[in-house]
Amino acid sequence: MKKIASFFLVFASLLFWACSDESDVNIDLLDAPKDISALVTISQDNTGNVTFLPKGTGVSQYEIYFGDDSTEPALVSPGNTTEHTYAEGTYQARIVGVALNGKRTEVTQEVTVSFVQPTNLNVIIATGANLSITVQAEAELETFFEVTFGDNPAAEPVAFNQGETVSYTYAQAGSYTVTVTALSGGAATTTYTQTVVIVDIGTAPTPTQAQSSVISLFSNTYTNVPVDTWRTSWSQANLEEFQVDGDDIKKYSALNFVGIETVNNQINATGMTYFHTDIWSSDFTQFRVKLVDFGANAAFGGGDDVEHEIVIDNPARNQWVSLDIPLSSFTGLTTRAHIAQLIYVGQPAGNTTVYIDNVYFYNQGGPSNVPLVAAPNPTLPQANVISMFSGVYNNVPVDTWQTPWSQGTLTDVTVAGNAVKRYTNLNFVGVETIASQINATSMTHFHVDVWTPNMTTVRIKLVDFGANGAFQGGDDVEHELTFTPTQAGWNSYDIPLSQFTGLINRAHIAQLIFSGTPAGSGTLFVDNVYFHN
Repeated sequence: MKKIASFFLVFASLLFWACSDESDVNIDLLDAPKDISALVTISQDNTGNVTFLPKGTGVSQYEIYFGDDSTEPALVSPGNTTEHTYAEGTYQARIVGVALNGKRTEVTQEVTVSFVQPTNLNVIIATGANLSITVQAEAELETFFEVTFGDNPAAEPVAFNQGETVSYTYAQAGSYTVTVTALSGGAATTTYTQTVVIVDIGTAPTPTQAQSSVISLFSNTYTNVPVDTWRTSWSQANLEEFQVDGDDIKKYSALNFVGIETVNNQINATGMTYFHTDIWSSDFTQFRVKLVDFGANAAFGGGDDVEHEIVIDNPARNQWVSLDIPLSSFTGLTTRAHIAQLIYVGQPAGNTTVYIDNVYFYNQGGPSNVPLVAAPNPTLPQANVISMFSGVYNNVPVDTWQTPWSQGTLTDVTVAGNAVKRYTNLNFVGVETIASQINATSMTHFHVDVWTPNMTTVRIKLVDFGANGAFQGGDDVEHELTFTPTQAGWNSYDIPLSQFTGLINRAHIAQLIFSGTPAGSGTLFVDNVYFHN
C-alpha cells in the first residue's frame, strides 16, 4: 500500500513539474474529490462477476476495495471499469477518489451478490412539469436496477443502484410506460411497470401589475409576503415544488382540497380590488378558490370569521389559465383585513393535478373595461383542432362574425398583440359557417375564451343544420349552455360536446350564437374559438 501511494505522489509531482512552465495552477490548492460513488452491475450467469464503474469529480484515479478477502485495491482511471468475482453474500465495498495532489475522498457502498430472484421491489416515480421524470427503486437480494422510459424501444436500459435517483427528460408530452427491473447474479429478475403522463406546461404569463399595487403570496415577479404553509396538515393533496425555465411552480397532485395559511402574518387586502392566480391542469373539470378572513380578533372560530368560494366550471385544460377575480365577487367576504386562509379545490376530487403560479392580490383602481393581457395561447396540436378564430391555428372559413339579425356591435380589436372580437351593446350575436359547415363528429370539446367587465351570464349555443345542410330543413338540432363568467378576467371555457345534449348531430354545424345578460348592454371580448379532440 505504501509503495502504491508513494508512486502516485511521485507521479503527481512529475506531472506538476512538467506543466509548471505553462500554467500557474498550484495543485496543492485543489479540493478533495466530490460526489464519489460507483455504478455496480452483475452478470446474470451465477458467476458472481461484478463490474464497478466509479464516478466523481476532481478525481485523477480511483481505488476500489472490494470488501471481501482480497486486500489490494483495484486502481481505476476515470471513465474506466474494473471487475471482481464475489461469492454469494453482502459486502461493504469502499470507493476512494484521489486528486492530483493526493487528497482523498472515500465512500462505502453495499454490494449484494445473490443468485436468486430479487424480492420486495419498490419503485418511486415522480413526474415534473417540463417533460421530466425521476426514478428511484429499492429491493431485497438485488445488485442493481435497470429502467426504460417507454419512448424509444431501441434505447438501452439505464442502470442504477439503490439510493440513486435517475432523471430523464422526454422529447414531447404524452403517456409512456416506464419499466424498472431489479437484477441479481442469477437469471431471474423482478419487474415493475407504470404508465406515466408527461406534461410540458411551459411558464405562466408574467404579471404586469406594479409591485406597489400588489400583495404577493407566490411569484418570481414580486417580493412575497410570508406564508405559513402551502399545504396544511388537514389538506387532501400532495405538494411538490418545481422550476420551469427558472420560474418556481407549485404542483398539487391527488388534489381534493388544499389549505394555504397566512395565520401568523394575516393579509390586509382592504386596499386591493382583485385576487389573481394562474392554474394549469390536464385533467380538472372544476376549480374552486376560497378566501377566509379571521375577523378583527384574528382567530379562527372567533365568531367573526367570513369566507366565500368562487367556482370555475370547465376551465381550459393543457394551458395556463389566468384567473383575475374581483374581490367584490367574493360576496361573503365582508371583511378583508385579516385574510388567513386560501383554499384551492379540484374536481374530480382526489384525482386531479393542478400547477399553480403567481398568487397575489392587486389594486387596479377599479374594474377595467378592457382586458390588459391576452387570452392564454392554446397548446393543442393543429391536427386535433378545428379552429374558427385563433392566432395560433389555421382557421376554417367563417361567413360572418355578426349576422344581420344580431343585436350588438362587433369591433375587431387587438389585446397585447392578439386579435380579439369585441361585442358591445350585446343582446345576442350570430356567427355563421353556412357556406362551409363544420363537421365536428370526431371532436370531443368546444373551446372559447371570453372576457367581460359587466356580463353576469354568458350563453353559448351551437346549431347543426342537419344532413340537408339547410336552415329549418326539418332536421336542425341545437343546444344552449349558460355560464357565470368571472368579470374582468379571461374565462377559458373548455366544454365537452356531450354537454350540448340537444346537439344530437354535429356533422353540419352552421351557427354559433353568443348571448347573455344584461341584455342589450353587455360587453364581451372573444378569442380562441375552436373544436378539439
